[in-house]
Amino acid sequence: MTLHFTNALLIDPEGGEHLSSLTIEGETITAIGGDAPAGATLIDAGGHCLAPGIVDWGVKIGEPGERHRESFRSAGLAAAAGGVTTIIARPDTKPAIDTPETLEFVTRRAAESVVRIRHMAALTKGREGQEMTEIGFLLDAGAIAFTDVFHVSTQTKALARAMTYARSLGALIVGHPQEPGLSAGAAATHGKFASLYGLPSVSPMAEKIGLDRDLGLIEMTGARYHFDQITVAASLPALERAKKTLDVTAGVSIHHLTLNEYDVGDYRTFFKMTPPLRSEDDRMAMIEAVAEGVIDVIASFHTPADEESKRLPYEEAASGAVGLQTLLPAALRLVHGGHMSLSQLWRALSLNPAQRLGLPQGRLKVGAPADLVLFDPHAPFVLDRFKLASKSKNTPFDGARMEGKVLGTWVAGQKVH
Repeated sequence: MTLHFTNALLIDPEGGEHLSSLTIEGETITAIGGDAPAGATLIDAGGHCLAPGIVDWGVKIGEPGERHRESFRSAGLAAAAGGVTTIIARPDTKPAIDTPETLEFVTRRAAESVVRIRHMAALTKGREGQEMTEIGFLLDAGAIAFTDVFHVSTQTKALARAMTYARSLGALIVGHPQEPGLSAGAAATHGKFASLYGLPSVSPMAEKIGLDRDLGLIEMTGARYHFDQITVAASLPALERAKKTLDVTAGVSIHHLTLNEYDVGDYRTFFKMTPPLRSEDDRMAMIEAVAEGVIDVIASFHTPADEESKRLPYEEAASGAVGLQTLLPAALRLVHGGHMSLSQLWRALSLNPAQRLGLPQGRLKVGAPADLVLFDPHAPFVLDRFKLASKSKNTPFDGARMEGKVLGTWVAGQKVH
């Protein structure tokens, strides 16, 4: 099938924004600008935005072990509704994705999704931080990166061995910068708010301490490394210095860019995150770091949780929020607030994660995969969590006034939403 989009505001992460046309033939973008080929199906974009589909790095899917929270099918539907065309799934499943056999199982299961899904595998067996997984075999089975997610290893020698071995294979490691002793049991960021509410808290310096340790190991081993979430201003100087000499990139969650510690309000557990929400000063510092390219990637860190695990006292409730379907309108707050342009935003949402992971997605150019999202950035709506496609409904944006509606999503040239 040949599709020809007309009157579209193209959001090119590499070339800015301009009104033009775009042609798809089969699974590939074949022309930017120009007239429609003979026999093409015409789609009038109505002046709305046409951008590369979002590459969402760090999505939790409940298979195996927690399919009641999220399945590959429901995650795919939520992603398509949110303009996400590629999911990079986490290995913090039950059991963890730490063997080629488990990876092959979830790869087969992912085939029922309407969007692309690639999998990260665990760096250590059981994500326990002690014995490395079979990194070479997992690479052969399709693992795109290696991470123990939020389990931070205290076995530094074992971690260094795994990083050295991963470097020899060219594998990318994804780490969570946090000092595990200081952050154990924390539900909030240390400060006046946490003290007034009596919540167990962690100093923002726990992130900087964890970052500094990992940077030392990266320098020692030469590993390719991505920090999943940078959330405090104190981490930025060291990160910026390291990026000049080491093979390092970093990400941040959309919730840490759009919410702060006061949003917890009266112990609202939908706002409990890992790491916890930070101060307003830290939030603004993260936005500036994304705009300047110090932080490379924005992700949803989609973490489905059922009602039973959230309807608990704040410190006992599960951490995390769903985000596949809310990532785009939440991220557009950064544009509407004047903090960055659409093309800058799409570098962090699509181009940078695709480039770091060696994927061909994330671009608007001839020869690129026809993974696209058409959206109206100004369409207002009030979010109703019960209308989300995810099985779990734990979103902090329930009842929030938002802007940005997905009008269509295409994966490999096929309309999936």
